[in-house]
Formats: sequence, structure tokens, C-alpha cells
Amino acid sequence: MSIDSLGVASVACITVICYLAALVIKQTPLNNRWIPTVCGCLGAALGLAAYYGGMVDFPACDAMTALAVGIVSGLAATGADQLVKQLKQ
Repeated sequence: MSIDSLGVASVACITVICYLAALVIKQTPLNNRWIPTVCGCLGAALGLAAYYGGMVDFPACDAMTALAVGIVSGLAATGADQLVKQLKQ
């Protein structure tokens, strides 16, 4: 399976990468209020990288859509973290 055939699964990959970045940030002295901002920016960068990297099945037909897909995927990682946190309580 080549990287070009990931398609829509690349959106989930962006979310997982941003979630792992959020976990790393939690272990640093950086204030946790920056986690959504970092996840959104990282997701945006990964969305554009996927679009310009030539992923054939990436669900974006232009750079702005790729940017939006990346940001939403990055922020979904923050939501997933909060979901786990709330379910534990």
C-alpha cells in the first residue's frame, strides 16, 4: 500500500498526529490553553502537506479546502481528548 492510496484515511491520520502532539504538549511546562491552537495549526500544515504532496484521494480539491480539512482534523484531536477526559469522570 503506497502513501498515495491513503485517501480519506489521511484525515484520520492528521487527527491522530495532532492528538499525539497534544499529549506531548501536556508533558511540557507550556500552558495547556495553547493545545487547541497548536493542534489547529499542525492540522492546517498537515492538510496542506497532504494536498500539495500529491495524495490522490485526499478529500480536497483546492488549497483552501485542504487547509480547512486540516484545521478541523487538528481540532477534532482536542475534542477527542476532552471526550476521553469527560468519560473518565
